[in-house]
Amino acid sequence: MYTSSLNLIGSYGSWAADYVERRPYSFLTSEWENVDSWKKEAKAKVLELIGAPRIEKKVRVHRLDHYQFDDLEIEELSWSLPYGPETKAVFMKPVDAKGPLPGILALHDHGGIKYFGKSKIIRTSEPLHPFIQDHQNTYYGGVPWANEVARRGYGVLVHDVFPFESRKILSSELPAHVVHRMMAHPLDVREVNPEDLRPEQNTSEFDVPEGDSVDDIRRYNAFGEQHEHIIARSLFCAGLTWPGMFLAEDICALDYLCSRPEIDAERIGCCGLSGGGLRTNYLAGIDERIKCSVTVGFMTTWADFVLNVSYTHTWMVYIPLVARFMDYPEILALRIPLPSLVLATDKDPLYTLSEVKKAVLLLEETYRKADASEYLRCSFYSGPHKFDLPMQDEAWEWLDRWLKQ
Repeated sequence: MYTSSLNLIGSYGSWAADYVERRPYSFLTSEWENVDSWKKEAKAKVLELIGAPRIEKKVRVHRLDHYQFDDLEIEELSWSLPYGPETKAVFMKPVDAKGPLPGILALHDHGGIKYFGKSKIIRTSEPLHPFIQDHQNTYYGGVPWANEVARRGYGVLVHDVFPFESRKILSSELPAHVVHRMMAHPLDVREVNPEDLRPEQNTSEFDVPEGDSVDDIRRYNAFGEQHEHIIARSLFCAGLTWPGMFLAEDICALDYLCSRPEIDAERIGCCGLSGGGLRTNYLAGIDERIKCSVTVGFMTTWADFVLNVSYTHTWMVYIPLVARFMDYPEILALRIPLPSLVLATDKDPLYTLSEVKKAVLLLEETYRKADASEYLRCSFYSGPHKFDLPMQDEAWEWLDRWLKQ
């Protein structure tokens, strides 16, 4: 039982933490002995609660451009979903590569940056936008990691997901009084009467004009941060969740990757840092076409979110009620015995290190009970939130081990 009063909900902390200790769908409880029976029932519960949108038909993909860059053959793609603007994506593979190739679904991060999505982890032209260069320097050792793994002999698909880059929501699409209230200083409590605002005041104040300067991008990202709370509430009211949105859109991208003639659909992996690690956990836990997964910078317990770190995180984490049935790492564990690599750092401000270690121990014990210990590896690195070059080296070695046999 959690006893400290120093937590995000004060005197209610111990009471709330008790809820996440009751986990009837944990494979480590005595009720579960057969791993297949556990996976079937636990996965069904996650799918019941995740509130994914219905996408009943496979998307029709259009090729927008085709060229070579950085020793890679690159295709720029687009497809339409039943909702929102067109999804833009990039597929890359080594020049003159012969199939069938193993495939990687490269999942971009959150990073508080909604103006960019896939662009945060790729490079398809020179020069690189200074905002992207700074992001890659800070989190990825100065390299576009999707390009790096493609050059190793993979076909890599990188797509924008709701609501990033091509999938983003514009401030001009919202009522002006809502944008005003969202972006007001917290101490400015004055209400704005919608009738006082003329229709032409539904401006694009926070949208980025042509030229996308760093200051303009920061202004849009500030809008995106404040809008996230409203998006989450609206999704919940529609019976949807943000993880459900991710899962549905990532599965569409996975469908397409598996369908490409040069890709071996039996050798598909996925990888991502931070928000990309979050997406990896859900996609790899649910869809067994992901034969090998790499989760970077996104592993802890529900108790950590409840008590310590929800303020550092996005609404994109949460599936209402699922914490009553299983702990957070057990969602990824639903893929047992398929291979999983989890990479974490010891000074990541997004998590409590002791809870990350508990999550890793839970994963290790779950894989061990399923006689699948060799298919899990969890590694800690020194430093902050990142997916730097040494971490990438381990990730590529892990993917090569399981997807290039």
